Amino acid sequence: MAGRGRLVPCVCLGLFGVLCWVWVSFASFPDDQLPLEALDAVDRGAFQPQSALSEMEFASISSYRGPGNSDRRSNKELPIILWWSGGLFPHFPGDTERIDCATSSCLVTSNRKVQLYKRTASIIFYGTDFRAYEAPLPRLRHQTWALFHEESPMNNYILSHGPGVRLFNYTATFRRESDYPLTLQWLPSLGYLLEPAAVLLQEKNRLRREGMAPVLYMQSHCDVPSDRDRYVKELMKYIEVDSYGKCLNNKPLPEHLEDTATATGEEPRFMNFVARYKFHLALENGLCPDYMTEKLWRPLHQGCVPVYRGSSVVVDWMPNDHSAIIIDNFPSPKALADFLKRLDENDDEYAKYLEFKNPRRITNTRLLEALDTREWGVNDMSKPNYLNGFECYVCDQENARLTAERAYRKAPKKNPPPQPKMADNSHMGCPLPSPGYGDIQDLPADDGWLQIWPQDYWQSLDQAEGLESLIRHNESDPSLLWKHIQNIAVSRARGKH
Repeated sequence: MAGRGRLVPCVCLGLFGVLCWVWVSFASFPDDQLPLEALDAVDRGAFQPQSALSEMEFASISSYRGPGNSDRRSNKELPIILWWSGGLFPHFPGDTERIDCATSSCLVTSNRKVQLYKRTASIIFYGTDFRAYEAPLPRLRHQTWALFHEESPMNNYILSHGPGVRLFNYTATFRRESDYPLTLQWLPSLGYLLEPAAVLLQEKNRLRREGMAPVLYMQSHCDVPSDRDRYVKELMKYIEVDSYGKCLNNKPLPEHLEDTATATGEEPRFMNFVARYKFHLALENGLCPDYMTEKLWRPLHQGCVPVYRGSSVVVDWMPNDHSAIIIDNFPSPKALADFLKRLDENDDEYAKYLEFKNPRRITNTRLLEALDTREWGVNDMSKPNYLNGFECYVCDQENARLTAERAYRKAPKKNPPPQPKMADNSHMGCPLPSPGYGDIQDLPADDGWLQIWPQDYWQSLDQAEGLESLIRHNESDPSLLWKHIQNIAVSRARGKH
């Protein structure tokens, strides 16, 4: 446990991607921006202060029912779901929309003015944007909170601690245990894996004879919790690695590929360039179960062998038991380098890692079933994207909860109260960052990684506990967070926390 007592500024980095299409079959109306100027007057006095709600009503508009949805309520009768992170609101144009989901309907909006409204049943937060000191307080008893977080654990370690993730009732994360799992978000389809190798083995061997290294490393985000550069630097002592990008660079990209934006997409020239290598070092920026990105799936797609470190349970999702090389299966970088050299020199053994390109050699039923049954799609217009899918999950869950609450209030002896849902560590929890190579005790005190990521991890726990305390005390001012954190620290020092 490194530096638990030292406080440095919290490092919360984010790669914020916006999905570029919307599942149009969820709801569409001819004139339906549903302006937030018309919430029905019946409920207007339910919450104070009135000033926050005085100019809000939903416009009267004819209802639309999606396939399989028997919800005939008007818009004024529907529960409201608020997207707290407006930049992720998956509808355009405007800031409000009616959605008709599998079993029920809701109004969704990115207009924060409805936060205190009685009909606002749930608030959806984007994990990368979630800040304890900006949380909407006081937390209202009738509202649930939902977490959408498909990105790296490094973006917000608050969510990797029990007190942080327990704030949420519904989750959509990369963990398979979340309510709406996004585990295979970077894998478009089975066909993506089955694409023939972009460069034949004979051509790769020819390039090797001309002096190209067997191993590719392509990273421009260097200071990350997984500390991957430290491991790769050690590996380079024992095997040739062509390293492009900003991290451990030892070779320039061709001029037409110098734009780093090209390197992050599947631009054909870039893809053809990297496909020439036999092995791709595929090290995630954060280590967490089920967190797997394009770093893993792209080499498999291209017919290269990923040398992987990231999810500790990655083998659960591989096409078969012989399609990726797991770094943590080797006792040292030298042992891994020796193994890669043997494969480089033995075409038959290397080719076994590409046998999954034959559909009959894909033996992982978990992978096949997950791809077949997930309701959201990646670049698939016949399915919703996962933003629309998750908001509909929340909508159906909230309508079921509200129905159960009404039934309980009407006949408490006959109907049990609805049981509250609460996320736990299995929905997101990620471990304390550790050095990419070697023991943490051996790092010098001024090591850059040591001064950032272990500290960020523990400071995030402080913030999670502080926010939990704010909610428990029904505070309405999030700026009191630091006072609560200080009180918790004092209590901990006295052995009372």
